Amino acid sequence: MNLSKISNKSVIGKLLRSSLRIIPSQTRMPILQGKLQGKKWIVGSSQHGCWLGSYEYEKQTLFTKTIHKGSVVFDLGAHVGFHSLLASVLVGSQGKVYAFEPMPKNLSYLKEHIKINKIKNIAVINAAVSDSCGTAYFQENICSFQGHLASVGNIKVKTVSLDEMISQGEIPNPNYIKIDVEGAELQVLNGAKNLLATVKPTIFLATHGDEIQRQCRIFLESIGYRLEAINGKPLEVADELIARY
Repeated sequence: MNLSKISNKSVIGKLLRSSLRIIPSQTRMPILQGKLQGKKWIVGSSQHGCWLGSYEYEKQTLFTKTIHKGSVVFDLGAHVGFHSLLASVLVGSQGKVYAFEPMPKNLSYLKEHIKINKIKNIAVINAAVSDSCGTAYFQENICSFQGHLASVGNIKVKTVSLDEMISQGEIPNPNYIKIDVEGAELQVLNGAKNLLATVKPTIFLATHGDEIQRQCRIFLESIGYRLEAINGKPLEVADELIARY
């Protein structure tokens, strides 16, 4: 049940949201539904939809239908770990998840979610994925979802390119890649040209802005990917895409 779709203007929505506000932020709640049901979640780490089990419901459903046991999943922009945990369950003990996240606060919650759920198949990589390995400025935001690489930022972070990491044997080839990097989508794709052209992993892509979305579509279609909208919108205006060969 997609509880996150309940309107905040309805009586039920207002009652639900007012009751959620009284839960202390460090409370560890069991996730209520979905493939992560029963896993522990720190309430204040993200939206209440995470422990309610309804966070990014359409993407959750697509993950569950698409990702197979024994696979390798890259979670780029892992935030505090919801999709990393979901991928961990879906790939099972024979699979592996690589969670990339540069923001210190998000990293802390990500590692704690892995620890309290005793998860063994997630590797955390403290870096922002881009088109080259090095360092870059990163602008943190009051909202933990919206930190991004920037020409000027309040912290410096390590940057990595997937092609370089794979060529150096630091990570294996993935079967699936989730990209949610707040505007750096094209840099990520440019830094993975060889991987995408040769390995052809399935990509779950969140885009941030019409022009970036258009450029990503052109890039992916030029190397043979077929694109579909995740959220039911027309492809040209959808901000959530799945790309397959």
